Amino acid sequence: MKPLADPAVRLLSARYLRTHRKAWTAVFAAVAVTSALLGALALALGSTALGHARVERYAAAAVVVAGDQEVRWTTKPWGGEPTTETAGLTERVRVPGEAVDVLRTVPGVRAAVPDHTFVVREVTAGEAGARGVGVREAVVRDEGKGAGAVSGARRTYPGRSWEAARLAPYGLVAGRAPQRAGEAVLGSGAGIRVGDSFAGFRIVGVADGPAALYVTAAEARKRAGHLGAVDAVGVLAEPGVPLDTLHARVRAALDRAGLKDTASGQPLRALTGDGRGGAEHLAAAPARGELLQLLAAVSGTVVLIAVLVLASLVAQALQQRAAERDLLLAVGATPRQVRSAAGREVTRVAGLAALLGAVTAVPAFLALWSALRDRTGVVPAGLELPVPPWLFAAAPALVALVVVAVTRLVVLFATRRPGRPGKGRARRVSGILLLLAGVASAGTASVQGGEAAAAAAGAATVTLVSGCALLGPWIARAAMKVLEPTFRRFGGAAGRLTAAGASAHSRRLGAALVPVVLVTAFALVQLSAGTTMERAATAQARAATTADLAFSGTTAESVRKLPGVEAATDVLRSTVVLARTEAGSPRFDRLPVLGVDAEGLAGTLDPGVVSGDLAGLAGRGTVAVGATMADSLDLRAGSTVELRLGDGVPKRLRVVAVYERSLALGEFLLPKAELAPHMSDPYPARVLASAADRSPAGGPVVPEQVTPPGAELNGIVSAAIVAAIGGLTLLSVLSTLTLIGAGRRGELRLLGQVGASAGQLRRMLGLEAGFLTATGLLIGVVVAALPLTAFAWSLTGGLPYLPPAQLGLIAGSVAVTVVAGVFLPRPGRRARS
Repeated sequence: MKPLADPAVRLLSARYLRTHRKAWTAVFAAVAVTSALLGALALALGSTALGHARVERYAAAAVVVAGDQEVRWTTKPWGGEPTTETAGLTERVRVPGEAVDVLRTVPGVRAAVPDHTFVVREVTAGEAGARGVGVREAVVRDEGKGAGAVSGARRTYPGRSWEAARLAPYGLVAGRAPQRAGEAVLGSGAGIRVGDSFAGFRIVGVADGPAALYVTAAEARKRAGHLGAVDAVGVLAEPGVPLDTLHARVRAALDRAGLKDTASGQPLRALTGDGRGGAEHLAAAPARGELLQLLAAVSGTVVLIAVLVLASLVAQALQQRAAERDLLLAVGATPRQVRSAAGREVTRVAGLAALLGAVTAVPAFLALWSALRDRTGVVPAGLELPVPPWLFAAAPALVALVVVAVTRLVVLFATRRPGRPGKGRARRVSGILLLLAGVASAGTASVQGGEAAAAAAGAATVTLVSGCALLGPWIARAAMKVLEPTFRRFGGAAGRLTAAGASAHSRRLGAALVPVVLVTAFALVQLSAGTTMERAATAQARAATTADLAFSGTTAESVRKLPGVEAATDVLRSTVVLARTEAGSPRFDRLPVLGVDAEGLAGTLDPGVVSGDLAGLAGRGTVAVGATMADSLDLRAGSTVELRLGDGVPKRLRVVAVYERSLALGEFLLPKAELAPHMSDPYPARVLASAADRSPAGGPVVPEQVTPPGAELNGIVSAAIVAAIGGLTLLSVLSTLTLIGAGRRGELRLLGQVGASAGQLRRMLGLEAGFLTATGLLIGVVVAALPLTAFAWSLTGGLPYLPPAQLGLIAGSVAVTVVAGVFLPRPGRRARS
């Protein structure tokens, strides 16, 4: 028999698309939502990749000479080429003062302006006098923070020399420039007039620009406190000198002079264009890198879930037409023609849906970016995340093409002839191997720590869910065998119909079960991981903070002079960079750390020492290490560990103690004297104190707890993505069940014709919905419990935790979606499937 011609196949494809348009609605919805979600992520990744620090204070400088705000480490992985890892630094890396004289001699340089920055803390004179302490060390009870929280500093502003204001440039709008030590110019953003007093200065002028205090050059050098070094040097060009030429001359002059930064000894940077912003907004570059890593990790998860969802839906839609496919083959169509016809059909559906999703991706992305910008402090000040017009078109369009290609690829596997029930040895073996791999990965997570444990737990979840997807028919059949006696005994005719239908269509039941398992496991893992860590960290913080009072705007030295204070410690907050290898590859971890006074820890802060003695922190060159990190690095009291402090300076520190409350206090505790010289602003974040009578009036002190870099940003982005992915997976549950229901209308009509009543059919569907809900939730909990338990045990020494309200929300959402998916294709309605 002559094979059908391709035009005939195209005609049949178009006819089938019209005939089965209701069945394709589920695929259309899933493709549209997937494209919208991936398109929004692509826009976010593109905007972050193009991100840079905003240029403000150095806008008038052609070139800005600054220290290298990155630390580098090169090592050779197992059997590979040398690899260099970099990490951004959040503390100022300064420039030697000689650089100013070198730059002033460069041809084409009109001026080389040194910039010294410092922090000004303003306290009212009345408050300072009330406590009998200095203006910069006032101690005042702060209403609304609890009786244990005491504060004095009301406002903080950046301070600079008036000479450096020309780098913006900022000019006077009233008054005159400062000429002596007690005079200052204040930016108009502060709302203070000429003649007022501010932080011990008499305001003699008001400048345009943001709120900042400008003093004489000598006063700025004194206040900055790093004699012989400057924060940066702004280079103003002579008129008509090309930027490229000036940059090359500056770079050559610095190289000839052999000048290095004052921290790690790296060559100085000569920054132009958008790069100048990095010299003023130090947190922007590290935050951009962390956001890129977060979005990349989330995108990988979304792509995996999207592939599982689309593959399941498209395969189900095509497999329901096995009889039609067999008929085409019987009348002469070749398998290739059948696949081609199905591919055209899928492409037409997916193409339109992907286009709709691509358009929807733009407002979804704008909503996410607006939420980030509206939350003060989430995105570091000065981090620009541009979205050029071409990105709005390119990113969603590329995602739409990829989604269409994935759905088309699924056709190659979905149009194969299905094996007889019970067969499929390769699929069964693959599923079992994936389950074993997932269990092994969960076991690995239980003996790892930090990000390694989280990565192993994530891999375990993925492999376990994939294994369940392959073993869906066998899992469904086994579950039904367990429940079949109950259905037959107590379910009446509806129960017997349910059991018989499940035995005859285990593949269909397995296809319905997989998305329920997917949404349950994914939601549990994503939500429980964060709440488990947060709960453990909060408990540790409460146990660690034993202070009776907390002060800000002052120092421990001043607090110790107050009546009734028995002990006090400064608490400095900074970051360190830890270099280590993971599976032979180099990696940098930027970790939050605290600087403390060893003699003031008794009665104020209890890290939970398990070995060693915190009294050893009294000397420089020492460190206390969290127990988890100590185990990971094989450290103990007396060992040494190398850290790069916040400004990149490497330090070999002797471990004097190991403590257990590292989730709250960070992995390292350093002496204040060791940490302060490497901070841009070494003023204490707060002071913890214990009272002699141990019974201060009022409530407890807010527990001391470190915040990992980018934690709030991570939380907001993760919450938005988890909600979006949760919606996608719930849609996949609804779509799969609706699609299955649409394909079995003929079966339900036949049952009605042979005597089954409408009530019996409804009860049968209700039993199926209950079976799918209970079985899917149970398997999803088991799949999630393995990696979650390993992760929680490794990092907290306990079990995973999820608030009952969130657990109820997951179960309720799954139950409502399953019931809706089962009952939407109502039995007895005459409709084409």
